[in-house]
Amino acid sequence: MYEHAPRRRLVLAYSGGLDTSVILVWLQETLGYEVIAFTADLGQGEDLEAARAKALALGARSVVVEDLRETFVADYVWPMLRANALYEGEYLLGTSIARPLIAKALAETAQAHDATAVGHGATGKGNDQVRFELALAALAPTLEVVAPWRFWPFKGRSDLMSYARDKGIPIEGAREHPPYSEDANLLHISYEGGELEDPWFEPNPAMWKRTADVCQTPDKPAEITIDFLRGDPVAIDGETLSPASLLAHLNELAGRHGIGRVDMVENRFVGMKSRGCYETPGGTVLWKAHRAMESLTLDREAAHLKDDIMPRYASLVYNGFWFSPERQALQALIDATQQGVSGTVRLRLFKGAVTVTGRRAQRSLFDASISSFEDDQGSYNQKDAEGFIRLNALRLRLAASR
Repeated sequence: MYEHAPRRRLVLAYSGGLDTSVILVWLQETLGYEVIAFTADLGQGEDLEAARAKALALGARSVVVEDLRETFVADYVWPMLRANALYEGEYLLGTSIARPLIAKALAETAQAHDATAVGHGATGKGNDQVRFELALAALAPTLEVVAPWRFWPFKGRSDLMSYARDKGIPIEGAREHPPYSEDANLLHISYEGGELEDPWFEPNPAMWKRTADVCQTPDKPAEITIDFLRGDPVAIDGETLSPASLLAHLNELAGRHGIGRVDMVENRFVGMKSRGCYETPGGTVLWKAHRAMESLTLDREAAHLKDDIMPRYASLVYNGFWFSPERQALQALIDATQQGVSGTVRLRLFKGAVTVTGRRAQRSLFDASISSFEDDQGSYNQKDAEGFIRLNALRLRLAASR
């Protein structure tokens, strides 16, 4: 039996689903908290007003629903895109990058409502608990963090449904819940757990929501252009769009052509391997386009340095260290390289593939007069290559002579 805490106020990251609805009631009845439900609109496409009404019906003191879509893309997704971040060669970090923003909003809501604690529904086996709590430690270290899955008596979904029935918590649709968990925002949808825990199991085709099966995609490719300004995408086909609108538009277009599916086994920060399936249609196109823009505008050694540090940067995002001094230092370096990364990339979207078909920039470092195989027109003297090769071969000759 738990002792009742004083009637303190807690801000709960609330989705409206079974888990967080049970948590909302349990925190009030078992731990004696006064609960404020917080929901972030990150473009997940859910009925957030229904979630608001449900939280109030379950006894929440108040509900805060905040539209963070533009902030999410401009201040979190775009900086990560400038880094070309890719975790373990495949994952574009759609869930990982959302967690620090949600944690920041939780901390700000707690401050605005004089709450002494925040709560979340992440399990004790996953990465999200780490991401939330590392961000909160960096931003609001005095806040208490309550994570019920790490200490309450419930063992799984059936226990939650039984508790919900006893307490009159609506569970409509819960029995039809997909045999895996989902997380969605403007950047991606993730699927994991349940039947996907067998790495040999092929996902049901009906699972995928944002990307068409490649066999059902249009037989005519889509040709598009993306304009970049200092490393950030700003327009599609010449039309300037806000960050959230641009990503949403590209999600629809790329998803129609079956682009952006990933099925991988990844290494969680907490030490275990897990199987995750991801749909990131717009992000996949932007990652490819940004690399193409950099190939034209970025100095060779700056580009290679970025490639060297990218895995470290991606791991920091994946592991929850968005607000760490090392991520911020890397971001400053990355952003310094992006000042000249402006121009246009042309791409073809077809049958699940993204192909770069052209790129141009006013500050292009490509000089045809130097790189051409035709008569030399520029400053490159082919005779200089002889000495260049001789100097670079010196250590190899010395090693061979021994």
